[in-house]
Amino acid sequence: MSTRDFSDDTAMWSDYSKQPLALGTPTQEAGVEREMQSRSLTTALLITATLIGWGAQAGSPAPEPTFTVSFPGGLSPAGPIDGRVILLLSRDLKREPRSHVSPNEPLASPYLFGLTVDGLAVGHAAVIDHRAFGWPAARLSALPAGEYLVQAVLNRYETYHLADGRILKLPPDKGEGQQWAHKPGNLYSNPVRMHLDPAHPARRSLVLDQEIPPIEPKTDTPFVRHIRIRSELLSQFWGRDVYLGAHVLLPKGFDAHPEARFPVMVFHGHYPDDISEFRTTPPDPDLKPEYSERFHLAGYNRIEQQEAYAMYEKWISADFPRFLVVEIEHANPYFDDSYAVNSANLGPYGDAINQELIPEIERRFRGIGQGWARFTYGGSTGGWEALATQVFYPDMYNGAFAACPDPIDFRAYTVINLYQDTNAYTLKGEAAVVERPGFRNYLGEVFATQRDMNYAELVQGDRSRSGGQYDIWQAVFSPAGADGYPRPIFDKVTGVIDPAVAAYWREHYDLSHIIVRVWATLEPKLKGKIHIYVGSGDNYYLTDAVYFAQERLEALQPAYGGEVQYGDRAEHCWNGDPKLPNAYSRLHYNVQYLPKILERIAATAPSGADLKSWRY
Repeated sequence: MSTRDFSDDTAMWSDYSKQPLALGTPTQEAGVEREMQSRSLTTALLITATLIGWGAQAGSPAPEPTFTVSFPGGLSPAGPIDGRVILLLSRDLKREPRSHVSPNEPLASPYLFGLTVDGLAVGHAAVIDHRAFGWPAARLSALPAGEYLVQAVLNRYETYHLADGRILKLPPDKGEGQQWAHKPGNLYSNPVRMHLDPAHPARRSLVLDQEIPPIEPKTDTPFVRHIRIRSELLSQFWGRDVYLGAHVLLPKGFDAHPEARFPVMVFHGHYPDDISEFRTTPPDPDLKPEYSERFHLAGYNRIEQQEAYAMYEKWISADFPRFLVVEIEHANPYFDDSYAVNSANLGPYGDAINQELIPEIERRFRGIGQGWARFTYGGSTGGWEALATQVFYPDMYNGAFAACPDPIDFRAYTVINLYQDTNAYTLKGEAAVVERPGFRNYLGEVFATQRDMNYAELVQGDRSRSGGQYDIWQAVFSPAGADGYPRPIFDKVTGVIDPAVAAYWREHYDLSHIIVRVWATLEPKLKGKIHIYVGSGDNYYLTDAVYFAQERLEALQPAYGGEVQYGDRAEHCWNGDPKLPNAYSRLHYNVQYLPKILERIAATAPSGADLKSWRY
């Protein structure tokens, strides 16, 4: 059994940033690589000094708390296990630690420490000590003395043999949407209450004797059907069978009108448990109301049920247009979805979705099957995907409605300009160094920094394997590195940006840059199809990229003919409703844009197009 972690050993600390470069001229590559490799242990320690308790002197560490993590025999599959051991220590003694890991809200998250294990066997233990990477405490010795609930989880990896020869160890999705705390087959220990005092270090043992069970397949209903197909394109890329899935919402009267063919609305977003915002029964009268901290609303769970039932009543009403709503399942070893584009690290998901999955859905459920009758929309990740799908497959869709999209202009990669800034974590002046913010509320109060959010991911997985937001951006947008894993856009420890990778991102995935670059060709294909909405108080600073993109869009000639709108003081994820607050409008995606979609169909459908069979 071998382990791999990030310790205060110079070689280990710098390992993450020493990937050989594969872009740019040889001179540029050598210069950047020399700069990255020359960063010393002292520099790394100084940059990470904002972590709680950092600042221990180099040299032999003093005695510190230690945890050993092992698993018994009898768990499947038998044999040594690869993966990431995640140790969680929570001051909240009422909730299971793995239930509230939140890098975006560090004030509500437990302490985390992570260690990659290769070939961990029964009877052997992974040792989590001063070498393990931690957040928000850098080391176990920095934990405040007191009572904790302590738990460990092992996120299992499998070995992938890619068609291009790469051999990678990655966490497969098991139907849960790439959530390690709930992934079937992952091992975990029962929470144990412990009194910890770093001044009196002790060696504690945890046993991973629990295994997360499989997820039951979804059951079809009269309105909601589930489809799963083997993707030939993705299976070839990954060297194993890869499946795409979707939930399809059928219109009222689908079976009673076999002659009808329907427009298709593709709702992009994170891994969907089922069709969103749709409930065929009234709200549960016995549902215990829950308070929403995000929206400051009492009984928000009841509101969600009520709005979902109202959607159903609208869906079956006599004068409502009939169409298909599609929500896609495309979780992968790096995230809960693929960003719906072709990628060097994830494979041809864009082609697989648009050339294999959507045509099969239209075949099975009588879609019209023409570009004028397809639309795409979504929020956040789904907002980026909706716009990217429209840009990269311009003839296939007749409009994209992108709400609160992930960065669509990398001059504002949240608050980072990837083309001009040198460090993702800090702003440096003549004397002062200021941490860059990562998460805020609409009042501007900051609850996490860029460093916080990335360190939280690094605890959960190295080499882009955390399943987190920054790691999936890197996995989708980056080329493969020399080690076969996604090449970092910036050093995860120090924050130093790699300009060669940034240049690759610009040419392949900076949507605003790409639109401008090929506008002469795209103009007749995209005119009138781009709709972007974002709140001025977006929690992740996604507003800034929209500002930059809007400037470019409005300078295009001929004019792009779309729209960009901002919600005053609206947080993530405002989707363009000028009347309802975000807490309600986010529950209306499947009907939010319908008036504009119907106008677009009426204005652009070709002569002889079927505008009647689906209006029964």
